[in-house]
Amino acid sequence: MGGFPNEDNHPLNSNPFEVTPEMEKFLCERLMDKNQPIAERFRALFSLRNLRGTAPRTALILATRDPSNLLAHEAAFALGQMQDADAIPALVAVLNDLSLHPIVRHEAAEALGAIGLESNLPLLKESLASDPAQEVRETCELALSRIKELDDAKSNGDTSSLEPSPFLSVDPAAPASCSSVPHLREVLLSEEKGMYERYAALFALRNNGGEEAISAIIESLGANSALLRHEVAYVLGQLQNKKASDALSMTLRNTNEHPMVRHEAAEALGSIADDQCIALLEEFAKDTEPIVSQSCEVALSMLEYERSGKSFEFLFMPAPQTEQVL
Repeated sequence: MGGFPNEDNHPLNSNPFEVTPEMEKFLCERLMDKNQPIAERFRALFSLRNLRGTAPRTALILATRDPSNLLAHEAAFALGQMQDADAIPALVAVLNDLSLHPIVRHEAAEALGAIGLESNLPLLKESLASDPAQEVRETCELALSRIKELDDAKSNGDTSSLEPSPFLSVDPAAPASCSSVPHLREVLLSEEKGMYERYAALFALRNNGGEEAISAIIESLGANSALLRHEVAYVLGQLQNKKASDALSMTLRNTNEHPMVRHEAAEALGSIADDQCIALLEEFAKDTEPIVSQSCEVALSMLEYERSGKSFEFLFMPAPQTEQVL
């Protein structure tokens, strides 16, 4: 799962923003400019995902091949959140390109699930059977289940699983209908349950948001699956509950942890943003793993903009002349 939790406050599937051709061109160029700091390129990416059309889509597709695995995976995530069917061929190519980092290919698979078309099923089944990376295979499993659930819901006239998340994100699984926190905890922590069922329990606990639910989510940071652990960290960032700070800090500090989990922990700490979290982000902005260090850098930049009363996204700033946007 990509996405910085603070950015989920902006709906991705609402009407597109009206921007000038000059601003659109500026955003595309800024995203692709490798000489820009990573945080500035993320500002452009977060702005472009609120747009529609050929130029924003093309820029995001090109970004899925960026040398920065963090930026590349975020671009794939954005295309999925936009539910842009025209991006499917490019996402399929990313998923099938074994030279790319698993975090990028995982995000391409998740994006195909988010777009939700039945035509994506055969290629997801193929990757589920053959991909060498466990996190990618598990993502394909999730995407297949999500698409099938969407198809079943449409056939049965059941719109409950089609309702948008209260966190304005297109989630990899619909929340479980069960409301019992002890039962949801049991499902989430069970290594015997399927990945989709565990994800569904996770999102149901997130939507509950109570102290018992949050404790269960924190406990699941010990799950065997790196994919599930990374989603748990992402959800804790969405919840922005300080109770999770210690567990997320331990995750970020653990250099033996999968980079995709550590990077989500960093982003979650940025959304909690107390003094302890900020100090840790500053420390790990120098981490030897670029996915982690860049996550910390972007999170710190977002906090700086927020504290100065400015928006991190270009599209939410007062409209200056393009050449004055810095």
